[in-house]
Amino acid sequence: MSESEAGRRPPPNRRRRSLTIRRDDHIGDSLGSAFLHTPESEGDAILARIGEYLGAQIKILKADFSAEQIDVDVEARGWPQEGARLAAAARDLHDKGARRNAIALYREALEIDPVNAQALLGLGQALAEQNHHAAALDALTRARELAGDSAELLTAMARAAARIDRRSAAQAYAEAALRLDPGSLPARRLLRQLRASAERPS
Repeated sequence: MSESEAGRRPPPNRRRRSLTIRRDDHIGDSLGSAFLHTPESEGDAILARIGEYLGAQIKILKADFSAEQIDVDVEARGWPQEGARLAAAARDLHDKGARRNAIALYREALEIDPVNAQALLGLGQALAEQNHHAAALDALTRARELAGDSAELLTAMARAAARIDRRSAAQAYAEAALRLDPGSLPARRLLRQLRASAERPS
């Protein structure tokens, strides 16, 4: 988008959202270590780490901590209608096979609307198809935190986790996908492959 177009934009919308950060999605990364500390003694440091993870356009209003997850109320600044339009255009490009262009457009959608769960889901799927599996899992994790669970999302997370050798996480995601949708053939097929791989002698 040109500078003149950006200059004609109205002020960004401010809207409140809730998201859930799960310990199991962040094992081994810098945010996962937040679950090793108590909010009573290190709450400010944990909030700072969450703020860094979420980005400058997202302001933390409230956070509730437990051993397994952190529920966060946030205020996001952005242009959700423009973001939705760009995400839809990116999906169209993706469906036509222009995956690299779709990735760029999904990222643009997220720059102007950082809490667009559909853009994060689409970005994660497109990155996985380009074999950027770690980045794909990061985007899919953010989508899960904003939108909650779906069989499609959890199956995509399982595939990405499997490709970066996080086998136990991949199996847990695939099992969760099947609990949501017992008839999901992609999740069932993937879980069967993961179990067969685990049973093979190394």
